[in-house]
Amino acid sequence: MVVFSFWQRLLIALINLQKKKTGVIAPKRFVQRLKKQNELFRSYMHQDAHEFLNFLLNELVDILEKEDQAAKKEGGTSSPSEKTVNGPKNPQANGVQKEPLVTWVHKNFQGILTNETRCLRCETVTARDEAFFDLSLDIEQNSSITSCLKNFSSTETLNAEDKFFCDKCCSLQEAQKRMKIKKPPHILVIHLKRFKYIEQLGRYKKLSYRVVFPLELKLSNTVEDADSEYSLFAVVVHVGSGPNHGHYVSLVKSHNHWLFFDDENVEMIDESAVQTFFGSAQEYSSNTDHGYILFYESLCANKS
Repeated sequence: MVVFSFWQRLLIALINLQKKKTGVIAPKRFVQRLKKQNELFRSYMHQDAHEFLNFLLNELVDILEKEDQAAKKEGGTSSPSEKTVNGPKNPQANGVQKEPLVTWVHKNFQGILTNETRCLRCETVTARDEAFFDLSLDIEQNSSITSCLKNFSSTETLNAEDKFFCDKCCSLQEAQKRMKIKKPPHILVIHLKRFKYIEQLGRYKKLSYRVVFPLELKLSNTVEDADSEYSLFAVVVHVGSGPNHGHYVSLVKSHNHWLFFDDENVEMIDESAVQTFFGSAQEYSSNTDHGYILFYESLCANKS
């Protein structure tokens, strides 16, 4: 049984209370609640969609965990918990080992990264796993998601002042470090780092770089050298020339058709129109509509 959070119930209630069969809803109560729970969104400044996404997913997890705990106290039943990569939040409670609740947020969005460090003296590999809900990728001009992912998993040499302390050698040694995806999530969320702090300017700047995001994405060499295939189904687009002002619109694939959402305006667009949001090939361009957050769905689950 899916447990609905307050946020979902609030939006569903607003929709059900509407007398019209079609139209739009101004989420004023939703925004009021959001500002009340997180001071980050209380000002009238331009807010970041990626920060909101992280807050929303983590808030949903907290709400679902609290509702599950409340149900257990009342003697009700809840969905069985499973062990997650982060391990129990409360390892010991009354001397009993407890495993954390795995919510639908975890099942859909959570993947596992592995940080591998290889000592160049003894060749010992130290691996550390960590969970993630989205991947934030550095971008370059005229690049692609595939090349960004390749750079994300590229090998870095630790030497000089950055030497690695090897437990086997019991000393600081030169090493090679690499981050890779160990377990891809069902929904792969990719955040493009379009806002970068420029030291020479003393402020953040929006990078309008052209970054190609394909409709079909293949992750190679992730889990036991297997390939994971994904299909693009949504894009959050930032409209604006800078980080402190602008607007967000969305592209969503529904029933094999692409829809363009701009506040209360919704229209159907051709699939080829998605590529117009890749970014600008030149540094200075009149085009300010750039893909910012990408949502890919695993095709493996659909084939099984």
